[in-house]
Amino acid sequence: MSELDESMLTKVRNRALRSRFLTVSVLLHVLLVTILGGTVLFKAYVEPPDFTGGSGSFVESATSAAPPQQQPQQPTFQVQTPAAASSAPSLNAITTVGPTQATFSLPSISTPSLSTATSFNPATVSAPSTSTLGDGMTMSAAKGIGEFTGGWATGGGGPGSNVKSREFEFTAYLAKYAGGDWDSTVRLREEKIQYGSLPNLLYTMDKWSNGKIKANPLPEPLDLGSDDMFSKKAAFILFTGHKDFVLTDKEVANLQKYVRLGGCIWGDSSLPGKNSRFDIAFRREMRRVIPDKNKDFEVLGGDHPVFSKGYYPEITSAPAGVNYYAEKVEALKIYGEIAVIYTMNDYGDMWQIGLNKDRKIDYSRDKNRKYVAINSTIFEHRETYIRNVDNAKALELTYKFGTNMVIHLITRWEDKLRFVPTGL
Repeated sequence: MSELDESMLTKVRNRALRSRFLTVSVLLHVLLVTILGGTVLFKAYVEPPDFTGGSGSFVESATSAAPPQQQPQQPTFQVQTPAAASSAPSLNAITTVGPTQATFSLPSISTPSLSTATSFNPATVSAPSTSTLGDGMTMSAAKGIGEFTGGWATGGGGPGSNVKSREFEFTAYLAKYAGGDWDSTVRLREEKIQYGSLPNLLYTMDKWSNGKIKANPLPEPLDLGSDDMFSKKAAFILFTGHKDFVLTDKEVANLQKYVRLGGCIWGDSSLPGKNSRFDIAFRREMRRVIPDKNKDFEVLGGDHPVFSKGYYPEITSAPAGVNYYAEKVEALKIYGEIAVIYTMNDYGDMWQIGLNKDRKIDYSRDKNRKYVAINSTIFEHRETYIRNVDNAKALELTYKFGTNMVIHLITRWEDKLRFVPTGL
């Protein structure tokens, strides 16, 4: 082999060695980068965690007090179990750093004390605008009814007590309406009612209660077309007659307002039984007063307070009226209480024969020798027209029933309004 060939081999061998060292070097470098590169890159990651805040942030980290030039230590994932409850992390580790410290307390809520809520002090209890008393009655409606019906019970026990221990004072009115014979069961003198059904009923109530039921014995006719019923605050309005009739729009509007204020219309037909001219007209016109299509006249059963809690508890059903008619009592209601009550047994003509304090027919006469408490026409023709008006016992039952009815109409709102706030 020539000297030139040796020189070429030597160069090739030297290049191969250098190439092997280069390859090893590269492999070692790659290995070192692979092993050590992750640690260097992780330690170089200094982005703050999510709960670390700078100036003006919501919350800051508990480690934010460390010098800014110090590199953060590699995080560990060790879970420490506290030895006792006292070593639990404090909530103070999360604090605000804004200009105004945030708090987590709820705004103070002013609530009435128990004694205030119980007494319904209007200064602290707001009246709900929606119905809270049942049967669609709002607090506003209850207030109006309370103002209109208050004052009829004047003494004795309070609401809920035995009615015979209480005292009442009121004026009853006979409805004067357009198109009908509204005065069919009374006698008038100078536009004042002097004798007849309503005066006899009120007189009897006063005498039999020993003065505890004080009712005006000379009731005035009440023109349904006027606004007098609102200023007089009639406890009830007796509505009677024989004929067909149609109320005026003004009369209907007044009666609608009257019953919503707590008043009551008491219809008593002078033509006993159903389907008479008055019966048909009264039902029709009262549906104009209470035009709710979901309401209709309903029968009052023996469990109704008129019978079950009456002034005379022995009256457990509607007694027989003229010629022994004994139709059941019917009513239209608003807010769950009677607004219109209807008796079809012609009690008005029965009450044209008065009874005295001893429950006997009152034959007393005035200075002109006229009966004070007896309609002479009815009494003298009792065998023809009204065949049971000379039966004192039958008359007594109708007067007791009438008393039960009147007292219930006066007191019927008391239970519902007892706990209604005043001064709303």
